[in-house]
Amino acid sequence: MRRLAAALLLLAAPAVLAQQGGSAPIVAWTYVVQPGDTFAQIARRWGTDMAALGAANGIASPYVIRVGQVLRRPESGKALAPAPSSSPTPKPTPRTAPTLRPAPPARPPLAPRESDAPRMQWPTEGAVITRFGEKVAGIPSNGIDLAALYGTKVRAAAAGTVIYAGREPERFGQLILIDHGGGFVTAYAYLGTMTVKEGQVVTARERIALVGKTGEALRPSIHFELRRNNVPRNPELYLPPRL
Repeated sequence: MRRLAAALLLLAAPAVLAQQGGSAPIVAWTYVVQPGDTFAQIARRWGTDMAALGAANGIASPYVIRVGQVLRRPESGKALAPAPSSSPTPKPTPRTAPTLRPAPPARPPLAPRESDAPRMQWPTEGAVITRFGEKVAGIPSNGIDLAALYGTKVRAAAAGTVIYAGREPERFGQLILIDHGGGFVTAYAYLGTMTVKEGQVVTARERIALVGKTGEALRPSIHFELRRNNVPRNPELYLPPRL
């Protein structure tokens, strides 16, 4: 109740302040006479004359009023317009044109599948919905996207060591990176619950996470990348064919 009363008091404050302004124009249709007010002063603040104000309120000359009396503004009376500001209107500061984001560097030519590459397995079931090189938001994809259901197991594509397991705030959400040796690293993004930690050694097909929808994913899915020395490879060239 105290909070409600305080809120009502704040809402009512502008009207009280308007009545207390001894020389400010009166903009309300009615006015409560305050100590020190004169009939002439009230008429002037309402933008009218004493005769019109007296006629509107049934008060004859010499226009005697009392504190607390409610006066009504004449129908023809007009509130005084605020004096125009003498200071010039500041000119808007021109906005600086935004810096255009530089175009991504040209992708190096794709190398054929290396003979020393680790034997890869599909990280999860599900159809490929984005292929390597297809543009996503105008940028060629560095991997593939697989459709999946919430809670589906995500497995390590090959044996290796987890070198990152955390959240990437820009695009990929929950992200896991696994080092397979020889410069090969796989990435698993858009994940839900992660079940491995950094520094953990995993075997091929070992569960590392569950499917979720994090980062820029619009549906439950997995973004899967394969890189060698940080150069993207087409994962489908290294994965076994599907029937």
